[in-house]
Amino acid sequence: MSNMQEIDLAQCSLREANSQLQSEDATGAWAIRNPRGRHALAVGLNSPIDVLIDGQAGYYAGGMNQHANITIEGNAGPGVAENMMSGRTHVRGNASMAAGATGHGGLLVIDGDAGARCGISMKGIDIVVRGSVGHMSAFMAQSGTLVVCGDAGEALGDSLYEARIFVRGEVKSLGADCEEKEMTAEDIALLQSLLESAGMTEYPADSFRLYGSARRLYHFHVDNAAAY
Repeated sequence: MSNMQEIDLAQCSLREANSQLQSEDATGAWAIRNPRGRHALAVGLNSPIDVLIDGQAGYYAGGMNQHANITIEGNAGPGVAENMMSGRTHVRGNASMAAGATGHGGLLVIDGDAGARCGISMKGIDIVVRGSVGHMSAFMAQSGTLVVCGDAGEALGDSLYEARIFVRGEVKSLGADCEEKEMTAEDIALLQSLLESAGMTEYPADSFRLYGSARRLYHFHVDNAAAY
C-alpha cells in the first residue's frame, strides 16, 4: 500500500500503538512493525482503516473490530477477531483456538488451519478457513456462517442454534443437536459469495456439505435429557 503510516513496536508501547489506531483522526493505511507475538494488537478499531500486522500476533488480535480491514502476515494466537462487529480480518497463517469467538459481524478469513472452538458462540460473524478446524468448532454458534475447506474435528456444532456450517472435507464427529442438512439454492449462493469474498474460488460450492441445528435442544424436554 502506498502512503502507509508505520508503527514500530520496537520503538513504542502497545498502548501507544493502539491509541493511534483507535483515534478518530486515524485514516488510510497503517503497518505495525515488529509485533513479535504481542497480545491485543489492533483491538477496538472504529474507523474504516487498513491495518497490516507485519508478523506473528498473540492473543485477541483484532478484537472488537468495527469497520477496519486488518491483515496479519503470520500466525495468530487465541481469540483472533474476538467479538468482531464488522469489517474484515485476514490471517495469512494459522489461527489458534477460539478464532472469531462471539463475533457479531464482519468477515474473518484464515488461510491456514484454525484450532479448537473456532467460531464458538458466534453471533453473526462469517468465518472462512482454507484449512481444517479443531474440536468443538461452532460450539453454541447462534448465527452467522462457518466455512471449512478442510476437515473438522470432534463435536462440530455442538449445541448449535441458527448458524450454518459448510465443510468440504471430513467431519470427525457432530456435536449434540447438530445434523447434516440438504443444501438449497440459497445455501449454495451464500457459500459461493463467501468463498469469493475470501479469495478461495478454487473450491466449488457444491463440493461442500451443510450442517445445522436439529432444533431438539431449544427447549428442555426430558426425552432429550441425555443430549444436554
